[in-house]
Amino acid sequence: MESRTEPGDSLRFAVLGPVRAWRDGEPIVTGAPQQRALLAALLLRGGRTATASELLDAVWGESPPNTALAALRSYAFRLRKALGTDALVTDSGGYQLRVADDALDSAVVERLAAEADKLRTTDPARSRELLATALGMWHGEPLAGLPGPHAETQRIRLAEWHLGLIETRLELDLELGAHTEAVSELTAVSAEHPLRERLRALLMLALYRSGRQAEALGVYADTRRLLADELGIDPSAELRELHQKILEADPGLAAPAGTASGPAEIIRPAQLPATVADFTGRRRVVEELSQQLAEASEGSGVMAVSAVAGIGGVGKTTLAVHVAHAARDFFPDGQLYVDLQGTGPRPTEPEAVLGSFLRALGHPDAAIPESLADRAALYRSTLDGRRVLALLDNAYDAAQIRQLLPGTPGCAALVTSRVRMVDLAGAHLVDLDVMSPEEALQLFTRIVGEERVRSERQSALDVVAACGFLPLAIRIAASRLAARRTWTVSVLANKLADQRRRLDELRAGDLAVKATFALGYGHLSAPQARAFRLLSLADGPDISLHAAAAALDLDPYEAEELLEALVDISLIESAAPARYRFHDLLRLYARECAERDETPQERCAALSRILDFYLASAACAYELENPGDRVLDHLATTSHPGLTFGARDEALEWLFSEAQDLLAAVQQSADGGCEGPMRRAVDLLLVAQDLMESGVYARQYEQATRTLVSTAHDCGDTLVEGRGRIWLGQLLCLSGRFADAEDEVKRALILGLAAEDPVTCSYAPNLRGIIAHKGQRFEECAQYHSAALDAFREDANKHGEAAALSNLSRAQIELGDIPAAVSATEQVVTIYRELGAGFRLGNGLYAMGIALTADGRLDEALACLTEALEIFREARQQFWEGMTLFRLSKVHLADHRWRQAAAHTEQSLAILREIGGEWRTANALTVLGRALDGMGQSVRAHACWHDALAVFTALGSPEAADVARLLGDESSPSVAV
Repeated sequence: MESRTEPGDSLRFAVLGPVRAWRDGEPIVTGAPQQRALLAALLLRGGRTATASELLDAVWGESPPNTALAALRSYAFRLRKALGTDALVTDSGGYQLRVADDALDSAVVERLAAEADKLRTTDPARSRELLATALGMWHGEPLAGLPGPHAETQRIRLAEWHLGLIETRLELDLELGAHTEAVSELTAVSAEHPLRERLRALLMLALYRSGRQAEALGVYADTRRLLADELGIDPSAELRELHQKILEADPGLAAPAGTASGPAEIIRPAQLPATVADFTGRRRVVEELSQQLAEASEGSGVMAVSAVAGIGGVGKTTLAVHVAHAARDFFPDGQLYVDLQGTGPRPTEPEAVLGSFLRALGHPDAAIPESLADRAALYRSTLDGRRVLALLDNAYDAAQIRQLLPGTPGCAALVTSRVRMVDLAGAHLVDLDVMSPEEALQLFTRIVGEERVRSERQSALDVVAACGFLPLAIRIAASRLAARRTWTVSVLANKLADQRRRLDELRAGDLAVKATFALGYGHLSAPQARAFRLLSLADGPDISLHAAAAALDLDPYEAEELLEALVDISLIESAAPARYRFHDLLRLYARECAERDETPQERCAALSRILDFYLASAACAYELENPGDRVLDHLATTSHPGLTFGARDEALEWLFSEAQDLLAAVQQSADGGCEGPMRRAVDLLLVAQDLMESGVYARQYEQATRTLVSTAHDCGDTLVEGRGRIWLGQLLCLSGRFADAEDEVKRALILGLAAEDPVTCSYAPNLRGIIAHKGQRFEECAQYHSAALDAFREDANKHGEAAALSNLSRAQIELGDIPAAVSATEQVVTIYRELGAGFRLGNGLYAMGIALTADGRLDEALACLTEALEIFREARQQFWEGMTLFRLSKVHLADHRWRQAAAHTEQSLAILREIGGEWRTANALTVLGRALDGMGQSVRAHACWHDALAVFTALGSPEAADVARLLGDESSPSVAV
């Protein structure tokens, strides 16, 4: 039975790739190539009827076979059966395809592109997002595999359209500052379309903005030569002008910068308190609140309530007064104001406030009722039909203000409080945060004076940062400086640099940050006050709920109740669900309270519980990633069970979300002296080493490790110092500082032998072998890895055995024993697969890819490295992602696939420039130069080699000689890799 459907009902079609069709998500068989060509011809007519002769020309061209008309009818019959009679209809001797507007992928792309074009100047980020969505709908060559002249014509048109959209999206990338990320794609696309000057111009600009001026000039030289050779023409005026600007380092080529907005206009007050003359910033919040008040004044709907919450000193009252003044014209019948004393020992009673309001509204004392309910009723009756704004400042809670709300359309209430008014029905809630650095500096400058700040801008930035960008603190600090003409800004910055004295320095007249905080602290219950004090002891930027529960020695549910109570009264912030943080100055105040009200033993116990929590949880995550690793048997014991994880991705997410807090706990333990926490801290570095290898947290990891090593050395703890030097050496090696890494690992091995530590005694020779390999000491490299292999096997550590074998294979390659290297890497992959290893399997596949490349088995090498790349990306191992991209580029280079090699190397460079160190960056530049040379871009290739040579020469690396030979041999683009 023939299927039927409404036009476009549930049907979807694709022409931006193979021609395909779906109904309700299920594929529809579209038949032979000529039948698909007929379908494509109808789809691309946009619902217009096509005559039989037009369709014959489209499918067969000018010389159709004698049976073409019969075949056309047969194809149409089959399509109608597949799509439905209401979709494909016969019309005036021809055919018409009726489908919904969004049923065809090319129509969707056309709509998205048009919308992106409209937003190009007003919202470039959204425009770029729309174009990216549109480009994501292409799936290979348009109309792939279809015969006929019509298909070929449309293929060319759609491909040109596709390229134009790519160009526009790349232009937006550069407008939005993503020039570094765009280099790789521009290199590949411009190589595929070498005569397209706009792409070359974008590549030049992206390279220039990425600090690669020589390469940008090289692109122009290569383009000029190519145009002359291929077309006999010179570059366009636009390209020549860009070249000249790059030569001159024209400031106009810099990436676009944003603009800052000034403060809103200040309106003269009526009954409201005077607004401050130097009100600064808060533009978004001012606009948000002003919009709410403006809508309320129109008298439609219900009375509006906006409640602004935030910590003491964040500027709630200043903001509210400013907004109220700005909205004065919207409320011509009056503006009421009261300070409700919510942070004081006796908050103002609602009855007293209503009495004051009623008198302000013209009622004599004799006419004001006694009871709260009667006063509230009279208050609302008086406001009926009027447009009045009530500013209720410094409220204690929602109960205090419910009877003070006007209650009729046309009126509005603006409330400030340290408590978030979640139980105030219908209120528009605003959480006020600290100022941005730019706003903070602007406020400081307005009080101190432009002349004093201009010459000491960095010191001024240090001052506002020390104030935690808190408006009250900035105002106090600036007022002190303004009153002392003999002080410089740097004098004030130095005074505030001492954290233990900072709160005492932030006092001027009757203003004091500490006093403001004390008002909120005084309202806490005993459990809340204890939580406030103990949680401030941890140095991390924030703290998770489970870490906080460990610090407080409470069940997570009990801890959450306390933490949320502290959030509600603005003494801590909830940075994200189940994550909490202190404002910097509140943390200092809480620590002062902890030193005053907690014993040293309890303070140390809280920090110890946090460290135990991190170590136990990280060990669980490590075990999931490295099942069966014997190193876990050598960790310090913990008193806290930590978290358990059901899957690797869950453990990985936890590790990276806790990274900064975890490493801060290590640093804090190292700073604390020679007590027991140091052993747990160094073991935490071991089980969190994925953070180091990812490269993302390498700097913080290094700082914590150096502090721990120094403290352990001073205390004579050889085991902790030895392990610490191993992790430090490994980090130095990853960042290309090989000489420093070798110094650390030599000392680590001596310490490990003295402490009889199997961890240090096995890791140290393995790392020494890696360093020897980088120095091209291959015999020595093999000896160290063989020693490491014996040590790991003696400890029954299969993970370590696989790592040593993997590294040994590199030495075997360099020593010419490639079969042994391939065999070793096969053993590595087998061990990791049997153990069920996570991203370490990626390390094994990476090693196998290198060995197979050396053996000339390029397709197999490509498969290994591609699988490794997927593993590293999933595990967030950016360093290894960059290295694998580099190795993939070398495989492509060995197979003379120049464009793919260049694209992979550009992607690798984007990562290795940040976290791989100069030596690895120079290696990548060398390979990029070879790929570019193979593509005929010799000028840019030489620019890359010159940069690489400068690095290798400065480092004293033997690779300098190889690059020098490349620069001396301009005739050979395919130097061996």
